[in-house]
Amino acid sequence: MDEFGVYAVFGVNGPPQMLLSADGSCRVSVAVPSSVRQVVLFSSGQWGERICVNAELSDADRIPITIGKLTPYNKCLSWEQWEEETWTGSVTLNVSVEGGNLSKSEPELILAVKEYTPKETMVPLGARELDSRKKRRRTAEEEGDDDKAKMGGEENMCPNGRKEKTSPVRKVKGQTEIRQRLFARGAEASTTKGAANGETQGIVGRTPPQSAARTKSRQAKAPTQAAALVSPSGRWGQTLCPIDAQTAILIGGQGARMQFCKDPMWKLCTEDTSWVAAETLAEGPTPEARIGHTAIYDPESRRIFVFGGSKNKKWFNDVHILDTQSWKWSMVEAQGKVPPLAYHSCSMFRGELFVLGGVFPRPNPEPDGCSDSLYIFDPNLSIWYQPIVTGDKPSSRSGHSACVMQERYIYVFGGWDTPVCYNDMYMLDLGLMEFSVVKMSGKAPSPRSWHGSAVLSDTRFLIHGGYNGSNALSDTFIFDIETNRWTEVTLPQLSVPRAGHSIITMETAGHRCSSKEEKDGSSVRRTLLVFGGGDNEGNFYSDLTTVAVEELLDAL
Repeated sequence: MDEFGVYAVFGVNGPPQMLLSADGSCRVSVAVPSSVRQVVLFSSGQWGERICVNAELSDADRIPITIGKLTPYNKCLSWEQWEEETWTGSVTLNVSVEGGNLSKSEPELILAVKEYTPKETMVPLGARELDSRKKRRRTAEEEGDDDKAKMGGEENMCPNGRKEKTSPVRKVKGQTEIRQRLFARGAEASTTKGAANGETQGIVGRTPPQSAARTKSRQAKAPTQAAALVSPSGRWGQTLCPIDAQTAILIGGQGARMQFCKDPMWKLCTEDTSWVAAETLAEGPTPEARIGHTAIYDPESRRIFVFGGSKNKKWFNDVHILDTQSWKWSMVEAQGKVPPLAYHSCSMFRGELFVLGGVFPRPNPEPDGCSDSLYIFDPNLSIWYQPIVTGDKPSSRSGHSACVMQERYIYVFGGWDTPVCYNDMYMLDLGLMEFSVVKMSGKAPSPRSWHGSAVLSDTRFLIHGGYNGSNALSDTFIFDIETNRWTEVTLPQLSVPRAGHSIITMETAGHRCSSKEEKDGSSVRRTLLVFGGGDNEGNFYSDLTTVAVEELLDAL
């Protein structure tokens, strides 16, 4: 029987090097040579009672840059420098084992990497100097080209987004977050004054106010093992998927400094609005970190379907399934063709997934072009196909919303396709497979994308927040499909500007439906839950806002 071991390969030409063994230390730190651009970490042998292997790349001050986890079901990780925007050299790989018989009291083992560079491919000093000059030139160009920012300059940013220039000092526990904009303000994009002037702003949500601890010397290192979180970190671009009357599952998201969340999966218990970290609860191959994906629950099969999204320069068209009965992940080997998409909409109808719109990766079919196509995934046959649809279909767009009403109609609202932001509405009749333009009355929401939407009753759905090309929004509107009329509602709970957030409706403790209401199909005892998002002013939310649906409808 092979003994357990953790190995790493540094660079494309490097040999595997053992970092941890069954009878050795449970923690190790390795200084990655500056010439290394790729790191592969993998395990070999029997895992036994070991739960997972935590791995993170940290900078010179041991502040995490990116993080990963090996499990008995996911035995390999890889990092490439060009995928991690903050990996610029002088990084350390920290690896630790949880579970098993390894002693937690053993001191951390410090290893040195034996670089392997074939003589024929020796990198001259001049080339390294040239690389440094390229980095300096790229930095200068970024500082001078903010006004030229266009949608998709970075795949993981909202329309018209750009990568935020930040201070070289990264956030550690006890420091405030440097102001950062999620979305550039179109052609008026400019350097964030807060970063340039040292102005700071705390993260909004459950994060407590920062204390004087932030003034401590930078010589105080961040702890290797961070304290266990009791609630999700601030983020946007995630999904929140209800699976029963008391439970919802949070998946993915991106937080401050364009860093993908190190706590990508949580379980929300609505009875007491408590969170449980759920990344290690499920077996099988978990989806890679991402934003702009969709997650939808099928009550018949009791499975969550996760599709698409993006991560830095990676784009996805994979389908991951979480069986909520066995708590096992599986990845579908689907037939048919569907392009990699992010910021699309996904609706469930009669057990099939209806995926509409979204952004293509560059350069397919054109730089950051949006889709106007409808794709359907049949889980029973594991096949993608494009249906024949008639009528007036929506134009290409991303960041729109889609609500399934009366188990027959999909209402599509808003979205973005550079340089246009929409506030039009289309309806897809799922019986006839026919699109039509919805002629609306009342005060309609202004053009927006990245807003949240939720079904309130058989005839009404809600739109809240979003991004209009310049600012995050805080307004709320309710649409009645019987009258085709919009009505704006104002509630203090929904007064915070946010975009890229999640909105769902569920039954929660203290808001049970009466037997009469259940019989009538009324939803006035349901509760609206709003989580996460960002305000384009450097704040990333981790708060959970709840509003009784009855209160929303009474405000009409």
